Amino acid sequence: MTRDNLLFVIIGVLFGFIVGFLFASTMNQRYGPGAPAPAVASGQLPADHPPVGGNPAGPASGNMQAEVTAQLDKARNEPKNFDAQVKAAELFYQIQRYDSAVEFLLKANQLKPDDYSTLVALGLVNLDAGHYEVAEKWYKAALLKKGDDVATLAGMAAATLGKGDAKAAEQAIANLEKVDPTSEDLPNFKTKLASLKSGEPK
Repeated sequence: MTRDNLLFVIIGVLFGFIVGFLFASTMNQRYGPGAPAPAVASGQLPADHPPVGGNPAGPASGNMQAEVTAQLDKARNEPKNFDAQVKAAELFYQIQRYDSAVEFLLKANQLKPDDYSTLVALGLVNLDAGHYEVAEKWYKAALLKKGDDVATLAGMAAATLGKGDAKAAEQAIANLEKVDPTSEDLPNFKTKLASLKSGEPK
């Protein structure tokens, strides 16, 4: 697929999702202060949800297309521009092109290895992509900087459960419960842990 064709595909799929529902808002809603962090979230509204953002047709769609094209071009043409890499990752995450989102986040991480948000984002995107071991690695790196971050602790627990590591999951859940005993994720995590343990050889 040529670069131009890829851009048209990305732009077309973007219109099928909520315009403006970008990576940053997803992070804030799912992993922001006071918000519970689900094990794996789809980032989609129910099928019967009323339309959000109005009709994408008309001049606005042309503007959107130009903005998407410009943003992806900027990220590729300015490999040392941290913000451009993150924004490109946002676009790909929005259309669930997780591998492409990870690619740009890795570039951002190379530019700012100590940026906490990028570490958490790499954990989140890999978690949503089902790359549980990789997600666990990034969550661990983030926890070295903020060991009491409830959202990151929850993401870490989800990753260990996803990869089927009962011992690591038990520890991660215990750490989450210690920091936030009222976390809404705890019952679900504990149920999954019990199920995981019951399937282990005696």
